[in-house]
Amino acid sequence: MLEQPNLKYIKQLAGDDKAFEDKFITILKEEFPAEKEEYYMTLKEERLQDTALIVHKLKHKLNILGLEQGYGIAVEYEEELKIGNTHNSASFESILKTIETYLKII
Repeated sequence: MLEQPNLKYIKQLAGDDKAFEDKFITILKEEFPAEKEEYYMTLKEERLQDTALIVHKLKHKLNILGLEQGYGIAVEYEEELKIGNTHNSASFESILKTIETYLKII
């Protein structure tokens, strides 16, 4: 079964501070679509060094959302991109779709 995002880390970080939790989630919802769009644009334009930088930013969101396996894939993919390889693109993009869906329902 595919790993599913969750809010455990955010809830742990926020403790009883619901306003902090809500703000953190709002930031994720605002930043993720733009970063995802930038990822696809740089990949399409074959600017793989720039794509690696975006994957670097996105991988931290994967970790925040409890996607440990996804984080591992992102780490590998980032390194691949730095040497001009896009082997893990399909796996990474599947993770992005999972996050996109999740952020719409929370």
